[in-house]
Amino acid sequence: METTLHFNIPLKVNELADLIRQKLSIQDRQKLAELLFKDSSDDDEPTKEQLIAEIKQAVREVNLVKQGKMKARPVQELLDEL
Repeated sequence: METTLHFNIPLKVNELADLIRQKLSIQDRQKLAELLFKDSSDDDEPTKEQLIAEIKQAVREVNLVKQGKMKARPVQELLDEL
């Protein structure tokens, strides 16, 4: 089932939640909640694969610095990223 809501009035979060409870079935509310959580969690934490790739890249860069093929970044610049 597809539900469309059309309104042009400002709502507080609680008012929006009440409207969603009234207009959407339980299944549609669950689907909406999953979509909202999925969107927010994608931005927060990197995947295991992303972390491994970043660590490998950092090791490559350190090795290049040790070999003199790359210039090291200033410590302050690294600290500013944190």
